[in-house]
Amino acid sequence: MRTSLTLRGLALAGMTAMTVLTAGCQSERPPAPAQSTAALPTMERVALGANRCWFKSGDAAFKAYRLAPELNSFSGRPRILIVHRNSPESRPLAVVQAEGHPAQMQAFGPMLDEQVGTRMKADIRRWASGNPGCK
Repeated sequence: MRTSLTLRGLALAGMTAMTVLTAGCQSERPPAPAQSTAALPTMERVALGANRCWFKSGDAAFKAYRLAPELNSFSGRPRILIVHRNSPESRPLAVVQAEGHPAQMQAFGPMLDEQVGTRMKADIRRWASGNPGCK
């Protein structure tokens, strides 16, 4: 009986030591997954930023416009369009699209040549890189 208690005690001590050693090797949090640089995730970040910072915020520069995301693209070029608020079927005033992995971004349209265009380009670059902030 005394032998089985000793063996049980040794086994318990061994398991405790293994648990402590294993816990010491593990980090508290797993590393964050790397941000995808493919076209679709990049354009999703841009669309979310544009919607939040330009449109939902009530930004006066974008009051006459609306966002038309076209992220489900069979051409492999997800994009967002900026169109007139009251005539969304009209020609887009700005187009932002990406393709490939890593994403190659393009932004074009008459709105980007206006005064607000400089700000739009800076915002788009920031959102594409993963910074969700509004400036």
